[in-house]
Amino acid sequence: MNTSLTPETSAADESASQAAAPHDAANAEAAAPAATSAVTPAATSAPGADAASTTAAAPAQSARSLLKQLGQQFAPFRDFLPLSIGIDKQILAQVPGIDRKLMRSALGIHTGSQRYLRAMEKATVRYNLDGSAGAEVTDEHRKHAKETLTERFRKEAERKKAEREAQAAEEAAQRRQEKLEQLSAKFSRKG
Repeated sequence: MNTSLTPETSAADESASQAAAPHDAANAEAAAPAATSAVTPAATSAPGADAASTTAAAPAQSARSLLKQLGQQFAPFRDFLPLSIGIDKQILAQVPGIDRKLMRSALGIHTGSQRYLRAMEKATVRYNLDGSAGAEVTDEHRKHAKETLTERFRKEAERKKAEREAQAAEEAAQRRQEKLEQLSAKFSRKG
């Protein structure tokens, strides 16, 4: 996939990716539009169709598959090391032609993952794409990672509690219905 690249993204974009709420990270792939290209059948089957239209017909890459690719290429992704602020610029330099929206979605998924947040919670140093040490992790970023994890665990506990309560209510309603049916059957025989 070959796209033209426009001005560089800012460190604020990277911080925003890292600050993504847990539910945003889980839905980042669904929320971000996939890099697809509308190609009409006439354009691909025309005898004079150029190489660009043939390339556009190739299947679009997902954010998760891009993340897997980045993990295979770069140790900080594979090892869930805290990423340097502005890592997106390093990725753009190393992987020419990468789709920016897809990259941002992949970064959102990665930086919102439980494993990455746990690493950020205890980290002291951020890492560049080549694995070299970068800037220090601030107390604010460690605190944010810890709060995000705490909130995620709290929400998950609430969700499980609500599921258990709903299941218990359903079982109680089912038992009540069975008792009513038994009583109904008992009194209908006597009358």
